[in-house]
Amino acid sequence: MTKKILLLGSGELGKEFVIAAKRLGQYVVACDSYAGAPAMQVADACEVFDMLDGDRLEAVVAKYDPDIIVPEIEAIRTERLYACEERGIQVVPSARAVNFTMNRKSIRDLAAEELGLKTAKYFYAKSFDELKAAAERIGFPCVVKPLMSSSGKGQSLVRTPDELEHAWEYGCSGSRGDIRELIIEEFIPFDSEITLLTVTQQNGPTLFCPPIGHVQKGGDYRESFQPAPISPEHLAEAQAMAAKVTQALTGAGLWGVEFFLSHDKGVYFSELSPRPHDTGMVTLAGTQNLNEFELHCRAVLGLPIPRITLEHTGASAVILSPIASREQPRYRGEEEVCREENTDLRIFGKPSTKLNRRMGVVVRYDALDADLDALRDKTKAAAAKVEVY
Repeated sequence: MTKKILLLGSGELGKEFVIAAKRLGQYVVACDSYAGAPAMQVADACEVFDMLDGDRLEAVVAKYDPDIIVPEIEAIRTERLYACEERGIQVVPSARAVNFTMNRKSIRDLAAEELGLKTAKYFYAKSFDELKAAAERIGFPCVVKPLMSSSGKGQSLVRTPDELEHAWEYGCSGSRGDIRELIIEEFIPFDSEITLLTVTQQNGPTLFCPPIGHVQKGGDYRESFQPAPISPEHLAEAQAMAAKVTQALTGAGLWGVEFFLSHDKGVYFSELSPRPHDTGMVTLAGTQNLNEFELHCRAVLGLPIPRITLEHTGASAVILSPIASREQPRYRGEEEVCREENTDLRIFGKPSTKLNRRMGVVVRYDALDADLDALRDKTKAAAAKVEVY
């Protein structure tokens, strides 16, 4: 059952997906905008091109004639994937899902207006004047984000009207693609955030991974842990929302569905990614019987997933670069991490560095009844021992 998979996006998440696919005997072509991307290092073939160039994207599809297209990033001319699907190529999870979720406007309108999911109050702005008017209606503090971005790029918390101009400029600069429109959201005073990894199968029920808690800085993932503390009532509410929105978007694969949790107000739908999620790298610690990349691969290939079980308590912490350089990065401190029990180190293999770029991750596990706060502290301390230079 060997399939030819065209992977659009070849970062650290794509690399782990390729590893899972190769273990199941698949042929993978890894694509990205720069050479030597992490997933290219483990794939069968690679292509370097701007995936926002629709003609180049179609040319690569024609060159390889893949059975499956797996988008792993946002910066893709996703509307061209409808034609691929019509020609019989499987798009993961589906062309509809990819197009809706690559743009915050589409997915937010679907979730709030069509499906009736509980979300923060929101408006859109195509100009600075529209941003000011929307902020006045929502009130302060409020959250400003690009409609199309990833890893928190362009996102800011605006506390006063004086900060709006910077939020507009920062939001536009952080936008991917050619969309110049922002979303302004009500700030929800939440108690915590979770990612609910949700698996839709071709011929099986929708499954949920144990909830993952995470901490962000500047809108970008810094650490995650599993299982996240959550009441049974709130978990059931989140699972119902996740099932509803993934069913509406259609297709098979793993989805990262994000929620805000408030003890007083319940669960709010936040965002959704139709692919493995960065916070889900904690599953590389062996917290589950199958990690998120193995689950995604099985769902994509139509292989059955009988169930998902929690095996350990786990935590992850990222390794950030303190420098920006076009030179091949080097590392020190790995031996300190590897001396620790139940601890693993993943260096992503990126060919250059940027300030605060994620270059690796430390994952650690413990018994199911372990002290989660202590485990998180140990994991962050281990990640801090690795130096990028």
